[in-house]
Amino acid sequence: MNTSNHMSPVTRLESIASQLGCSVLDEDLALYLDNEDELKNLRQCFHIPKIKDLPTTDKSLVNEEEDCIYFCGNSLGLLPKKVKPYLDEELDKWAKMGVHGHFNGKRPWALADECIVDPMAKLVGAKAGEVALMNGLTVNLHLLMLSFYKPTKARHKILLEAKAFPSDHYAVESQIQLHGLDVTTSMLLVHPRKGEDTLRTEDILSVIEREGDSIAVIFFSGVQYYTGQLFDIPKITEAGHRRGCYVGFDLAHAVGNVEICLHDWGVDFACWCSYKYLNSGAGGLAGAFIHEKHSCTIKPTLVGWWGHEFKSRFSMENVLNLSQGVDGFRLSNPSILLVCSLHASLEVNETVRCSRLFFMWPLII
Repeated sequence: MNTSNHMSPVTRLESIASQLGCSVLDEDLALYLDNEDELKNLRQCFHIPKIKDLPTTDKSLVNEEEDCIYFCGNSLGLLPKKVKPYLDEELDKWAKMGVHGHFNGKRPWALADECIVDPMAKLVGAKAGEVALMNGLTVNLHLLMLSFYKPTKARHKILLEAKAFPSDHYAVESQIQLHGLDVTTSMLLVHPRKGEDTLRTEDILSVIEREGDSIAVIFFSGVQYYTGQLFDIPKITEAGHRRGCYVGFDLAHAVGNVEICLHDWGVDFACWCSYKYLNSGAGGLAGAFIHEKHSCTIKPTLVGWWGHEFKSRFSMENVLNLSQGVDGFRLSNPSILLVCSLHASLEVNETVRCSRLFFMWPLII
């Protein structure tokens, strides 16, 4: 069955349904898509909960032994089967080698985060030196905002969507208050038009053009958590830069879900969690991005040991040799257990990343 690779997902599904002589809501289309799915074998890479083990299911209506149909990847992704073996490897190394685990094994603990930076960088369309794995999403947002948000009397506003994820909203409020500014005048919110649920790109760009001289930072999500709207990251970034603003994104619902090209789009900074479509487990290790164009100009406001360059980090001389770019923003060594979970997930995603069916990946499991 011949369909264009340039169609939108909806148009493509409608085209296939038309060729099958059915509606997009018919079971025939679902069965056809299942049969033709090039990624269907990846289901075997994950543990899928059984209906009998779920606390809220009316088990009298279903076969308790069947796998559930899991639609909650937007909140918490499923467990990759490789996580437990990888955790066992590190626990065994800890038991047998103790402190020597820092510099030995498949994932030396002193370099554990750097061992899996490359696949994460590819996933967000960045260079390896532009991405760091550290902390949680909101911690990373605060660290980045401390360096990118430097308000002046003329340029002091932060632009974000009116219904941003609560954590983003609170973080922006607190950053504004940290500088002694009034949230009501320095927090610029973009609302949908009356009677609409999503934001029109032209309305976002219009606000940037109109208010640009007073905006210090534009901070949007990549995919809006409540409506599922995919924002036009390249256009928003370009518009912000034309007006002299820094532009950053929360990619929590975008990474592993949609195509991202942070470096090529020229995004200044970004942060994301890894426990949704990246399946790294609750509270999994988060990611941060700073474009290489800022590697010599944007410095961390708060520094820690892990931001010291590796080659002299263990000299313990208390003379900071700060890593350039985002690596300098790292504070402490990440938990090897969190690294293992993310490593297992990224290996699965690496097999999917270049597929023409990438846009359907979150639906597969």
